[in-house]
Amino acid sequence: MTAPLIVHDVAELREDRQEVVLMLHDFTFRTPDEVLAGLVGVSTGSAHAMVQRAEDEPGRNRESQTGEPDMADMAPDASGMNMADSVIPASGAMRMDLNDVAYDAFLANDRTLRDPQIVRVDRSGRVRLRIINGASASQFWIDLGELVGRVVATDGHAVHPVTGSRFPMPTAQRLDILIDLPRAGAFPILARLEGTGRQTGIVLAAAGARISRIPDSGQIAPALDNSLEARLTAVQPLSQRRADVVHAIALGGAMKPYAWSTNGEYWPHITPFMLTKGQRVEIDLVNRTMMAHPLHLHGHAFQVIAIDHRPIQGAVRDTVLVTPMGHVRIAFDADNPGRWAFHCHNLYHMLTGMMTEFRYRGIAA
Repeated sequence: MTAPLIVHDVAELREDRQEVVLMLHDFTFRTPDEVLAGLVGVSTGSAHAMVQRAEDEPGRNRESQTGEPDMADMAPDASGMNMADSVIPASGAMRMDLNDVAYDAFLANDRTLRDPQIVRVDRSGRVRLRIINGASASQFWIDLGELVGRVVATDGHAVHPVTGSRFPMPTAQRLDILIDLPRAGAFPILARLEGTGRQTGIVLAAAGARISRIPDSGQIAPALDNSLEARLTAVQPLSQRRADVVHAIALGGAMKPYAWSTNGEYWPHITPFMLTKGQRVEIDLVNRTMMAHPLHLHGHAFQVIAIDHRPIQGAVRDTVLVTPMGHVRIAFDADNPGRWAFHCHNLYHMLTGMMTEFRYRGIAA
């Protein structure tokens, strides 16, 4: 169960713009336990037990106390690589793994393109489009068609405007896009699943505009990249200071066996990263797999400060995509004592191990 929660600031309330929310989901008639069982190759009952353990057991280094299958027993070696599933074609290009789950449908505001939501807009209207990727394991390209938009916020934090008509939308990220409609008419806003021709979306339409039927498949979309991330700059960046602590986190795993890790560890059997309040923390994320991972930090917002070793003064946000074999560095201030999860927001990667914990010193285990 999900729903958008929008927190307005004073400046937005003064805008003469119509607010349109677009929330994306992937949908299957199977239960999550059935999906996980098919990915891992266990019974549905064993998959359910894995989920319960991931949800209920706090992260710590100790042996499993149950007789159920444990991801550490099914995992590849600590290098995180399984070359049988990382094919390198003769061209020399590396093949990525995309779309773990074959979903029955992709939804935009709970509807498919067979019956899309028609959002009525003013003739030559001004729109703030708020997009939320609430999918469990799917990533999209946002395609504005003939429209041009300006990205002005990521994950709720203002960025200097970046103009375009197509933007990558990793799982769990949010984008605010300002659109000035050029005329009266109907304008599809599509979300195109990476690596496929499947798509969903909504239609912005002025009164009386002719609305054509939109197919739920089109041109094949490329794999997501960090082309937008590299162009973003925060309106309110972190203060300039040296890092007090730098942690490196290697992302490992493979499709067979289906298990995903951080630094060779699989939740809940992890070593917490310990923090002290007031520290400036930098995290070097190194992806050793052939699949992209949208990494999400609870309890804090971070700034993206490097992509593939190139320093940037990037966006402030809470979720960042680490592309296959890619590197991303983030920084945040340890200003919210507690125990905070850090995990891949492909939920099946998280459930099979790719989650760890940032814990403040003095906070009980």
